[in-house]
This record gives sequence, C-alpha cells and structure tokens, in this order.
Amino acid sequence: MPYPSGRHFLQIPGPTNVPDRVLRAIDRPTIDHRGPEFAQLGKQVLAGLKKVFRTSQPVVIFPASGTGAWEAALVNTLSANDRVLMFETGHFATLWHEMARRLDLRAEFVPGDWRHGVDPAAVEQKLRADAQHEIRALCVIHNETSTGVTSRIPEIRAAMDRARHPALLLVDTISSLASIDYRHDEWKVDVTVAGSQKGLMLPPGLSFNAISEKALDASHSAKLRRSYWDWQPMLQSNESGFFPYTPATNLLYGLREALQMLEEEGLPNVFARHARHGEATRRGVRAWGLEVNCADEREHSNSLTGIRMPEGYDADQLRAIILDRFDMSLGQGLGKLKSKIFRIGHLGAFNDLMLCGALAGVEMGLRLARVPHRPGGVAAALEHLAQTAT
Repeated sequence: MPYPSGRHFLQIPGPTNVPDRVLRAIDRPTIDHRGPEFAQLGKQVLAGLKKVFRTSQPVVIFPASGTGAWEAALVNTLSANDRVLMFETGHFATLWHEMARRLDLRAEFVPGDWRHGVDPAAVEQKLRADAQHEIRALCVIHNETSTGVTSRIPEIRAAMDRARHPALLLVDTISSLASIDYRHDEWKVDVTVAGSQKGLMLPPGLSFNAISEKALDASHSAKLRRSYWDWQPMLQSNESGFFPYTPATNLLYGLREALQMLEEEGLPNVFARHARHGEATRRGVRAWGLEVNCADEREHSNSLTGIRMPEGYDADQLRAIILDRFDMSLGQGLGKLKSKIFRIGHLGAFNDLMLCGALAGVEMGLRLARVPHRPGGVAAALEHLAQTAT
C-alpha cells in the first residue's frame, strides 16, 4: 500500500494533536537545569499552571504519565489500610482502584454501568453512613476518557459538605483540564491529577498534582512509602524554580508555549470551543441514528464522544477500515466496552474544519463497513457549527 498523502487524522481522545508552535518550542537546545535560565522557565510554568487549575495553591510537575500523578495523589495523602471511596465510572476509574488496592488501601468500589458519572446522592449516602469518618478520601474521575462521561464535581463537593464529612477529594482531570470548566479552589478539591497529552496539547511525559492546604497537611502524617513521588522535596526545589531531580526540560519549553496559547485564547473561550464541538459531534451521531454512550444529558463530555455500535457490529472492525482507507485513528473501546464503542476525540488543538473532516471520515467508514445508519450526520454537525459560529 502506498504511503498516504496529507496529514494523519489523530482523533483519539489523547494523546492529541501537538500544535506547530508547541513543537517548535520543544525543538530548542537543552539548557542547564541548574542554571538561572532554567529557574526562570520553572517559575513561569508553575505560575501558568495555577491559572489553568484555577488555584492559588501549589502545583507540582512530575516527569511521568498521568498514572504517576495518580500514585502521587494517593501516597502523599494516605496510609496503609486507610479506607478510600471510589466509583466504577469506566476503565480508568477501574485502573485507579486497582492501584489503590496494590498500595494496601481499603478501596470500596461502587459498581457502575460505564454510562453514568458519579452519583452525588450516592456519595452523600455513603459518607453519611460513615459515622466514624473512617473514609479518608473520595477519588473521582472528572471526565472518564473510556466512556465520554463527565462527573459533576460541584454537585459531588456539595454532597460531601451536606454530609459534613472530612474526607479528602481527589479528582482526575487528565482528559478535562484545559478542555472542560474546572475550578480546583472554588470546588474545594484537595488533589487534582492531570497529564500533559490532552487539553494541554503536549506529548505525553508530564503529569501534575494541584494540592490544597488540607492535602498538604495530610501529607505530613501520611505513612504510605514514597520517594520519587514525594511532594516535599519537589515543593522545596520549586520555590526557586528548580526540581529535585532532572526535569523534562524540552517538554517544559512546550508547556510554557501551550500555557501562552491558552492564555491568548482565554480559558472561557477554550471551554466554549470544546462545548460547541462536543454538541456538534453528538448531533452528528444522533443524525446517523446511532447512540451516544453517555446516558445522562447533564454528563456529556466536551472532550470526546463515545459512540455505541448497533448490536452485532464490531467497533474495532469499523476503526480498522477507517484507518486503512482514510488514515484516521479513532479511540477504541476499553475494558467492558471493547469492540462495543468507538470514541472520537475533539479536544486540545482542534477547530471546526478538523471536526468536519473527522465526522466525514466516520460517515464514509460507516458506509464502507455496512453499519446500519442514516446519512446526514456530517450535515447535522455542520448546521450546528454554522449556527454557532462567531
């Protein structure tokens, strides 16, 4: 098969497309990570991240994937045999739960159907039943990348407050930060987990913890073993713009540029753009006569859309046809949803024409794969984009 012409369409929900500006920023000579130029870079990115997390509290950067930030959030705040409350909202919630168990935490995993987010009423019920306050932390995936479902963090926080429970609130924003409205301080989140490869428009390799005062206090008495993930040496070095071990210098160049791009667009505009593209995608899916995986209108993700296949049809076969014929990658179904759904990522460095191309590739693929559908999904999305264009 000849090499395909044109650019590859990367429509998975992360890693996302890396903008040329960020690529050019990364492609700079590496500098001395103990020198004054690096100290300036370190201070700039740490200050810029606070704006994105909407916090005045510290944010730490680890050279790691988001999985590393999961572990950092747990080991810095908890001790062996601590009770932790978690909810089965999808594949990544399941993985975080498995990590908690491996770290010798007593992690209660509330079952879910992978089509709904965390139920605030269930949170309140569970916490009210814990009269002795044995539950030390509630762990929530804000935007479940495997399902296209966004949990309602403000309502979950309100449920915790009504229950008057002191549990820490740990939130994964790996596929929502800089894509979906998120407010670390206002929503009283204790640790926010994030990664570089989605809304921040960077390659994989950086992960983040935003840390509340309450979480920092908990870290002083937490007994889980930690060394690489320890917040304390990181925070001490960060005060002067440095890191306790060799940082990912060139990725930090890219992070500085990505933060500048987000500031230029303005976070409210970034969130509105993602919401517009999410709605256009869902209108396209419904016009095809297919079903969006998220079952609650209040929880639709603006980062990605999960699309359920008709009974008897394989999502992975459809994805393979689309990749072969149109050089476009779509997200696969993970865990319980393997082969049952495919996912369209519409986050990060993304615009109207990119969405139109992605939806056109899906519509042509549905036809080639003989998946039962109605034509007109692209047209429905175009109509919404045209009506909401500014």
